[in-house]
Amino acid sequence: MERFAWKAVVKEGMLEEYKKRHDNIWPELKQVLKDAGIGNYTIWNVGNELFGYFECEKGIAYAEKCQAESPVVDKWNEYMKDVMVMEMDPETGAQPKMKQVFFLA
Repeated sequence: MERFAWKAVVKEGMLEEYKKRHDNIWPELKQVLKDAGIGNYTIWNVGNELFGYFECEKGIAYAEKCQAESPVVDKWNEYMKDVMVMEMDPETGAQPKMKQVFFLA
């Protein structure tokens, strides 16, 4: 099991809309994430900053590939552009991976 963390920014005044959209996440997007082996997916915020974390049952590279190749993920990213700013990794097509600096098991 590999862990993955990402960060992004919610546009000013758009946090409630961001939450609303995630409360109504598309079933087909959930399925893409599950098919990619993604689980224990959580997103936190402080102010306008977002921090996301998930675990990759099939590995990070596989999860990145599934997301990068999914038209559903592309549609979701387009849908979310007006409420958040997230730069995508041009190499993987997924969220830029944060580097782990500490882990307590």
